[in-house]
Amino acid sequence: MNPSVAIVILNWNGKAYLKQFLPGILLSEYDNLQIIVGDNASTDDSVSFLQENFPTVKIIHNDRNYGFAGGYNKVLERVEADYFILLNSDVEVSPNWIKPVIQLMESDTKIAAAQPKIKWQLNKNQFEYAGAAGGYLDIYAFPFCRGRLFNVYELDNGQYNEQQEVFWASGAAFFIKSKCWREAGGLDADLFAHMEEIDLCWRLKNLGYKIMYCPDAEVYHVGGGTLQTENPFKTYLNFRNNLIIMQKNLPAGDAVFRITIRMFIDFIAWWHFLLTGKPKFTMAVSKGHWHFLKSLSKTNKKRKIAQKDYAKHTGVYNNSIVWAFFIRKIKYFSNLT
Repeated sequence: MNPSVAIVILNWNGKAYLKQFLPGILLSEYDNLQIIVGDNASTDDSVSFLQENFPTVKIIHNDRNYGFAGGYNKVLERVEADYFILLNSDVEVSPNWIKPVIQLMESDTKIAAAQPKIKWQLNKNQFEYAGAAGGYLDIYAFPFCRGRLFNVYELDNGQYNEQQEVFWASGAAFFIKSKCWREAGGLDADLFAHMEEIDLCWRLKNLGYKIMYCPDAEVYHVGGGTLQTENPFKTYLNFRNNLIIMQKNLPAGDAVFRITIRMFIDFIAWWHFLLTGKPKFTMAVSKGHWHFLKSLSKTNKKRKIAQKDYAKHTGVYNNSIVWAFFIRKIKYFSNLT
Protein backbone atom coordinates (compact mmCIF):
# COMPACT_ATOMS: atom_id res chain seq x y z
CA MET A 1 0.00 0.00 0.00
CA ASN A 2 1.13 3.53 -0.69
CA PRO A 3 2.12 5.75 2.26
CA SER A 4 -0.86 7.46 3.87
CA VAL A 5 -1.49 11.02 2.74
CA ALA A 6 -3.68 13.73 4.25
CA ILE A 7 -4.66 16.69 2.08
CA VAL A 8 -5.37 19.50 4.50
CA ILE A 9 -7.07 22.66 3.24
CA LEU A 10 -7.12 25.57 5.68
CA ASN A 11 -10.32 27.52 5.16
CA TRP A 12 -11.39 30.96 6.25
CA ASN A 13 -14.57 32.26 4.61
CA GLY A 14 -13.63 30.40 1.44
CA LYS A 15 -16.93 28.81 0.45
CA ALA A 16 -16.62 29.97 -3.17
CA TYR A 17 -13.22 28.30 -3.62
CA LEU A 18 -14.33 25.12 -1.86
CA LYS A 19 -17.34 24.92 -4.15
CA GLN A 20 -15.17 25.45 -7.22
CA PHE A 21 -12.14 23.27 -6.46
CA LEU A 22 -13.04 20.65 -3.86
CA PRO A 23 -14.86 18.38 -6.37
CA GLY A 24 -11.64 18.05 -8.38
CA ILE A 25 -9.59 17.35 -5.25
CA LEU A 26 -11.98 14.50 -4.41
CA LEU A 27 -11.09 12.93 -7.77
CA SER A 28 -7.38 12.77 -6.93
CA GLU A 29 -5.88 9.45 -7.99
CA TYR A 30 -4.31 8.05 -4.83
CA ASP A 31 -5.40 4.99 -2.88
CA ASN A 32 -4.44 5.88 0.71
CA LEU A 33 -5.85 9.35 1.05
CA GLN A 34 -7.90 11.42 3.45
CA ILE A 35 -9.18 14.91 2.70
CA ILE A 36 -9.56 17.36 5.56
CA VAL A 37 -10.73 20.94 5.76
CA GLY A 38 -9.41 22.83 8.76
CA ASP A 39 -11.72 25.75 9.41
CA ASN A 40 -10.21 28.89 10.94
CA ALA A 41 -13.48 30.05 12.58
CA SER A 42 -15.12 31.14 9.34
CA THR A 43 -18.01 33.59 9.60
CA ASP A 44 -19.59 32.60 6.29
CA ASP A 45 -21.51 29.35 5.77
CA SER A 46 -18.44 27.35 4.67
CA VAL A 47 -18.90 24.67 7.31
CA SER A 48 -22.59 24.05 6.71
CA PHE A 49 -21.91 24.01 2.97
CA LEU A 50 -19.28 21.31 3.45
CA GLN A 51 -21.49 19.26 5.72
CA GLU A 52 -24.35 19.34 3.25
CA ASN A 53 -22.44 18.81 0.01
CA PHE A 54 -19.22 16.94 0.94
CA PRO A 55 -20.07 14.60 3.82
CA THR A 56 -16.94 12.46 3.21
CA VAL A 57 -14.64 15.42 3.90
CA LYS A 58 -13.51 15.60 7.52
CA ILE A 59 -13.81 19.03 9.13
CA ILE A 60 -11.52 20.12 11.96
CA HIS A 61 -12.64 23.29 13.71
CA ASN A 62 -10.35 25.95 15.15
CA ASP A 63 -11.92 28.15 17.82
CA ARG A 64 -10.62 31.34 16.16
CA ASN A 65 -8.65 32.55 13.18
CA TYR A 66 -5.05 31.63 13.96
CA GLY A 67 -3.75 32.77 10.56
CA PHE A 68 -2.16 30.46 8.03
CA ALA A 69 0.72 29.31 10.22
CA GLY A 70 -1.03 28.96 13.54
CA GLY A 71 -4.15 27.56 11.89
CA TYR A 72 -2.25 24.72 10.24
CA ASN A 73 -0.38 23.97 13.46
CA LYS A 74 -3.64 23.62 15.36
CA VAL A 75 -5.25 21.43 12.70
CA LEU A 76 -2.29 19.13 12.05
CA GLU A 77 -2.02 18.33 15.76
CA ARG A 78 -5.18 16.28 15.11
CA VAL A 79 -4.17 14.58 11.85
CA GLU A 80 -2.41 11.22 11.49
CA ALA A 81 -0.74 10.37 8.15
CA ASP A 82 2.71 9.63 6.74
CA TYR A 83 2.52 12.74 4.57
CA PHE A 84 0.73 16.04 4.92
CA ILE A 85 -0.22 18.13 1.90
CA LEU A 86 -0.95 21.73 2.85
CA LEU A 87 -3.18 22.86 -0.02
CA ASN A 88 -4.58 26.33 -0.54
CA SER A 89 -8.32 26.45 -1.08
CA ASP A 90 -7.84 28.32 -4.37
CA VAL A 91 -5.88 25.55 -6.08
CA GLU A 92 -7.17 23.37 -8.93
CA VAL A 93 -5.50 19.97 -9.13
CA SER A 94 -4.98 17.49 -11.94
CA PRO A 95 -6.00 13.85 -11.23
CA ASN A 96 -2.48 12.42 -10.88
CA TRP A 97 -0.89 15.22 -8.88
CA ILE A 98 -0.06 13.31 -5.70
CA LYS A 99 1.70 10.07 -6.60
CA PRO A 100 4.68 11.54 -8.53
CA VAL A 101 5.58 13.77 -5.60
CA ILE A 102 5.22 10.98 -3.03
CA GLN A 103 7.34 8.65 -5.18
CA LEU A 104 10.06 11.30 -5.37
CA MET A 105 9.98 11.86 -1.63
CA GLU A 106 10.00 8.12 -0.88
CA SER A 107 13.18 7.74 -2.96
CA ASP A 108 15.38 9.57 -0.43
CA THR A 109 15.11 9.66 3.35
CA LYS A 110 16.74 13.11 3.30
CA ILE A 111 13.85 14.66 1.36
CA ALA A 112 11.58 16.37 3.89
CA ALA A 113 9.35 18.55 1.71
CA ALA A 114 8.48 19.12 -1.93
CA GLN A 115 6.16 20.94 -4.28
CA PRO A 116 4.64 20.19 -7.70
CA LYS A 117 4.82 22.52 -10.68
CA ILE A 118 2.54 25.46 -9.89
CA LYS A 119 0.90 27.35 -12.72
CA TRP A 120 -1.74 30.05 -12.96
CA GLN A 121 -5.31 28.82 -12.88
CA LEU A 122 -6.47 31.57 -15.24
CA ASN A 123 -3.76 30.79 -17.83
CA LYS A 124 -2.61 27.21 -17.42
CA ASN A 125 0.46 27.60 -19.62
CA GLN A 126 1.95 30.29 -17.38
CA PHE A 127 3.84 29.90 -14.13
CA GLU A 128 2.25 31.37 -11.03
CA TYR A 129 3.59 33.77 -8.42
CA ALA A 130 3.49 31.54 -5.34
CA GLY A 131 5.95 28.80 -6.15
CA ALA A 132 6.20 28.32 -9.92
CA ALA A 133 8.98 25.74 -10.46
CA GLY A 134 10.52 25.89 -6.99
CA GLY A 135 11.72 28.60 -4.64
CA TYR A 136 15.15 30.21 -4.29
CA LEU A 137 16.67 32.88 -2.05
CA ASP A 138 19.25 35.42 -3.13
CA ILE A 139 22.38 36.47 -1.23
CA TYR A 140 20.26 38.71 1.04
CA ALA A 141 17.49 36.11 1.50
CA PHE A 142 15.13 37.76 -0.97
CA PRO A 143 12.76 35.01 -2.24
CA PHE A 144 12.02 34.32 -5.90
CA CYS A 145 11.14 31.34 -8.07
CA ARG A 146 12.25 29.48 -11.12
CA GLY A 147 9.73 30.67 -13.68
CA ARG A 148 8.84 33.90 -11.86
CA LEU A 149 11.07 36.88 -11.14
CA PHE A 150 9.11 39.72 -9.50
CA ASN A 151 6.23 40.50 -11.90
CA VAL A 152 7.58 38.53 -14.89
CA TYR A 153 5.90 35.15 -15.26
CA GLU A 154 7.35 32.69 -17.75
CA LEU A 155 5.31 30.45 -20.00
CA ASP A 156 5.84 26.76 -19.37
CA ASN A 157 7.74 25.47 -22.39
CA GLY A 158 9.25 22.51 -20.58
CA GLN A 159 12.29 24.51 -19.45
CA TYR A 160 11.81 23.35 -15.83
CA ASN A 161 10.89 19.72 -16.44
CA GLU A 162 13.69 18.19 -14.37
CA GLN A 163 13.46 17.20 -10.71
CA GLN A 164 15.62 19.54 -8.70
CA GLU A 165 16.54 20.41 -5.14
CA VAL A 166 15.44 23.95 -4.31
CA PHE A 167 15.57 26.17 -1.24
CA TRP A 168 11.85 26.33 -0.46
CA ALA A 169 8.61 24.74 -1.52
CA SER A 170 5.45 26.79 -1.90
CA GLY A 171 2.79 26.79 0.79
CA ALA A 172 0.15 26.75 -1.95
CA ALA A 173 0.74 23.00 -2.44
CA PHE A 174 3.23 21.93 0.20
CA PHE A 175 4.10 18.24 0.64
CA ILE A 176 5.92 17.28 3.85
CA LYS A 177 6.69 14.07 5.70
CA SER A 178 4.73 14.22 8.96
CA LYS A 179 7.75 13.11 11.00
CA CYS A 180 9.75 16.02 9.55
CA TRP A 181 6.90 18.42 10.30
CA ARG A 182 6.98 17.33 13.92
CA GLU A 183 10.79 17.29 14.15
CA ALA A 184 10.98 20.88 12.89
CA GLY A 185 8.08 22.00 15.08
CA GLY A 186 5.66 22.94 12.30
CA LEU A 187 5.14 26.51 11.17
CA ASP A 188 6.06 29.59 13.21
CA ALA A 189 2.66 30.92 14.31
CA ASP A 190 4.15 34.36 15.09
CA LEU A 191 4.63 34.90 11.35
CA PHE A 192 0.81 34.66 10.94
CA ALA A 193 1.01 34.38 7.14
CA HIS A 194 3.56 34.77 4.31
CA MET A 195 7.06 33.25 4.24
CA GLU A 196 6.17 30.74 6.95
CA GLU A 197 6.88 27.91 4.49
CA ILE A 198 10.27 29.44 3.64
CA ASP A 199 11.11 29.55 7.33
CA LEU A 200 10.08 25.91 7.76
CA CYS A 201 12.12 24.82 4.73
CA TRP A 202 15.13 26.76 6.00
CA ARG A 203 14.89 25.07 9.39
CA LEU A 204 14.63 21.69 7.67
CA LYS A 205 17.70 22.46 5.57
CA ASN A 206 19.61 23.44 8.70
CA LEU A 207 18.67 20.00 10.03
CA GLY A 208 20.25 18.40 6.97
CA TYR A 209 17.12 17.73 4.90
CA LYS A 210 16.40 18.44 1.24
CA ILE A 211 13.54 20.38 -0.34
CA MET A 212 12.51 19.22 -3.82
CA TYR A 213 10.60 20.32 -6.90
CA CYS A 214 8.64 17.67 -8.81
CA PRO A 215 7.75 18.63 -12.40
CA ASP A 216 5.74 15.45 -13.02
CA ALA A 217 2.80 16.82 -11.03
CA GLU A 218 0.95 20.04 -11.79
CA VAL A 219 -1.52 22.23 -9.93
CA TYR A 220 -3.13 25.53 -10.89
CA HIS A 221 -3.31 28.36 -8.38
CA VAL A 222 -5.67 31.33 -8.52
CA GLY A 223 -3.47 33.34 -6.14
CA GLY A 224 -4.32 36.13 -3.70
CA GLY A 225 -7.36 34.27 -2.43
CA THR A 226 -6.99 35.62 1.11
CA LEU A 227 -4.77 38.69 0.68
CA GLN A 228 -4.49 40.40 -2.68
CA THR A 229 -1.00 41.14 -4.05
CA GLU A 230 -1.60 44.90 -3.81
CA ASN A 231 -2.35 44.93 -0.10
CA PRO A 232 -0.47 46.98 2.53
CA PHE A 233 -0.95 44.27 5.18
CA LYS A 234 0.63 41.70 2.88
CA THR A 235 3.52 44.11 2.24
CA TYR A 236 3.94 44.53 6.00
CA LEU A 237 3.99 40.77 6.58
CA ASN A 238 6.50 40.16 3.78
CA PHE A 239 8.97 42.82 4.95
CA ARG A 240 8.67 41.90 8.63
CA ASN A 241 8.71 38.15 8.18
CA ASN A 242 11.65 38.12 5.79
CA LEU A 243 13.84 39.80 8.40
CA ILE A 244 12.56 37.51 11.16
CA ILE A 245 13.37 34.32 9.26
CA MET A 246 16.85 35.67 8.48
CA GLN A 247 17.50 36.26 12.18
CA LYS A 248 16.18 32.79 13.05
CA ASN A 249 18.10 30.77 10.49
CA LEU A 250 21.37 32.47 9.56
CA PRO A 251 24.61 31.92 11.52
CA ALA A 252 24.93 34.76 14.06
CA GLY A 253 27.64 36.91 12.47
CA ASP A 254 26.29 36.31 8.99
CA ALA A 255 22.81 37.34 10.15
CA VAL A 256 24.01 40.76 11.31
CA PHE A 257 25.75 41.43 7.98
CA ARG A 258 22.98 40.23 5.67
CA ILE A 259 20.14 41.79 7.67
CA THR A 260 21.92 45.17 7.66
CA ILE A 261 22.26 45.08 3.87
CA ARG A 262 18.71 43.80 3.49
CA MET A 263 17.26 46.65 5.54
CA PHE A 264 19.09 49.11 3.31
CA ILE A 265 17.55 47.47 0.23
CA ASP A 266 14.15 47.66 1.93
CA PHE A 267 14.75 51.39 2.47
CA ILE A 268 15.04 51.78 -1.30
CA ALA A 269 11.62 50.12 -1.60
CA TRP A 270 10.36 52.54 1.07
CA TRP A 271 11.40 55.49 -1.10
CA HIS A 272 9.90 53.88 -4.19
CA PHE A 273 6.51 53.54 -2.52
CA LEU A 274 6.70 57.11 -1.25
CA LEU A 275 7.65 58.62 -4.62
CA THR A 276 5.01 56.63 -6.51
CA GLY A 277 2.19 57.86 -4.28
CA LYS A 278 1.68 54.76 -2.14
CA PRO A 279 1.93 56.09 1.43
CA LYS A 280 0.15 53.07 2.94
CA PHE A 281 2.85 50.80 1.51
CA THR A 282 5.57 53.13 2.78
CA MET A 283 4.05 52.84 6.24
CA ALA A 284 3.82 49.06 5.83
CA VAL A 285 7.59 48.82 5.29
CA SER A 286 8.27 51.08 8.30
CA LYS A 287 5.88 49.09 10.47
CA GLY A 288 7.44 45.82 9.32
CA HIS A 289 10.93 47.00 10.28
CA TRP A 290 9.76 48.40 13.62
CA HIS A 291 8.00 45.20 14.59
CA PHE A 292 11.04 43.17 13.54
CA LEU A 293 13.24 45.27 15.81
CA LYS A 294 10.75 45.00 18.68
CA SER A 295 10.77 41.21 18.36
CA LEU A 296 14.57 40.76 18.30
CA SER A 297 14.73 39.19 21.74
CA LYS A 298 11.77 36.89 21.15
CA THR A 299 13.08 35.80 17.76
CA ASN A 300 16.55 35.18 19.17
CA LYS A 301 15.08 32.58 21.54
CA LYS A 302 13.84 30.63 18.51
CA ARG A 303 17.30 30.20 17.06
CA LYS A 304 18.55 26.63 17.04
CA ILE A 305 21.99 25.54 18.21
CA ALA A 306 23.43 25.19 14.70
CA GLN A 307 22.77 27.16 11.55
CA LYS A 308 24.53 26.00 8.41
CA ASP A 309 26.65 28.23 6.20
CA TYR A 310 24.03 30.05 4.14
CA ALA A 311 25.99 30.18 0.88
CA LYS A 312 26.43 26.39 0.93
CA HIS A 313 22.70 25.67 0.89
CA THR A 314 21.29 24.41 -2.39
CA GLY A 315 18.87 26.98 -3.78
CA VAL A 316 20.84 30.11 -2.89
CA TYR A 317 21.58 32.57 -5.71
CA ASN A 318 24.89 34.09 -4.61
CA ASN A 319 24.09 37.54 -5.98
CA SER A 320 21.32 40.11 -5.53
CA ILE A 321 18.12 39.28 -7.43
CA VAL A 322 17.06 42.93 -7.02
CA TRP A 323 20.23 44.10 -8.78
CA ALA A 324 19.94 41.41 -11.45
CA PHE A 325 16.32 42.23 -12.26
CA PHE A 326 16.15 46.02 -11.96
CA ILE A 327 19.69 47.06 -12.94
CA ARG A 328 20.94 44.25 -15.20
CA LYS A 329 17.41 43.78 -16.63
CA ILE A 330 17.49 39.99 -16.29
CA LYS A 331 13.89 38.80 -16.52
CA TYR A 332 14.24 35.01 -16.65
CA PHE A 333 15.69 32.58 -14.15
CA SER A 334 17.67 30.74 -16.83
CA ASN A 335 19.66 33.92 -17.55
CA LEU A 336 20.87 34.39 -13.98
CA THR A 337 24.63 33.98 -13.54
